[in-house]
Amino acid sequence: MSETATMAKEILSVKDLNAWYGESHILHGITINVRQGEVVTLLGRNGAGKTTTLKSIMGIVKNRKGSVMFEGSELIGRTSNQIARQGIAFCPEERGIFASLNVEENLELPPVVRPGGMTVPDIYKLFPNLDERRKSQGTKLSGGEQQMLAIGRILRTGAPLLLLDEPTEGLAPVIVQQIGRIIRTLKEKGFTILLVEQNFHFASTVADRHYVIEHGEVVHSMNNDEIAANRDKLEHFLGI
Repeated sequence: MSETATMAKEILSVKDLNAWYGESHILHGITINVRQGEVVTLLGRNGAGKTTTLKSIMGIVKNRKGSVMFEGSELIGRTSNQIARQGIAFCPEERGIFASLNVEENLELPPVVRPGGMTVPDIYKLFPNLDERRKSQGTKLSGGEQQMLAIGRILRTGAPLLLLDEPTEGLAPVIVQQIGRIIRTLKEKGFTILLVEQNFHFASTVADRHYVIEHGEVVHSMNNDEIAANRDKLEHFLGI
C-alpha cells in the first residue's frame, strides 16, 4: 500500500456487521475499513459472505446490525435509496441491464447524486466498445460489454465510493485484463473502490489491500505486497 493511501482519510468504516436472510445468520461481525482513493478487495469462496457484505453496506439486506459509517455518517437504519444518494454506487454481479433500453439510455438512467460524475462522452472514452454500440439494446451486448455498461452506468452518479461485485466473473481473460485497466484508471481519477473477487491473481493487479472472508467473518487481511508471502494461506481459504 502506498504512503499516500496510508495517510488518506477513512471513507468507509464497517464494524461488527451482522446480517441475516430470514432465520439464517450470514455475517458474523464483519469489520473492515476503506480509505479514500484505495481499491480494497473482499476475497473468499462462493457463499463466504462477500456479496452479502456489499448488500448490507447498501441497505439491500435490511436485517442487519452493527455499524456502517460512510464519510462519518451512520448508514444502519437508512434505506438503500438514501444510501445511494449519499454517495455510494453498487454494481451487482447480475449487472441489471435494462433489456428495453439501448446502451445510451442505460447510461443516462441513474440520477446524478453529486457533482463531479463522469459525462456520457467521458464514459465512452473509457469504454470505446460502448461508444460503438451506443444504440444497441443492452441485452444484445456481449458479457464483457454488459459488464462495462454496468460499471459505466454508475460513474455518471458522482458517487465517490464504488462497490463492484465480481466484475470479472465468467469473462474471457482478455476482457478481464481490460476490466483491470479500467479499475486502475478509475483509481487514478480519484474513485474509491470496494471489490468482491474470488480470483486473487486478478485482485493483486488492482488492489491496495485485501480482506479474506470465510463463513461470514474476516479471517485474514493483508496489504497487496504481502500476497506472495501469504500464498499458501490464500489458497487454503479460497479452496484452490
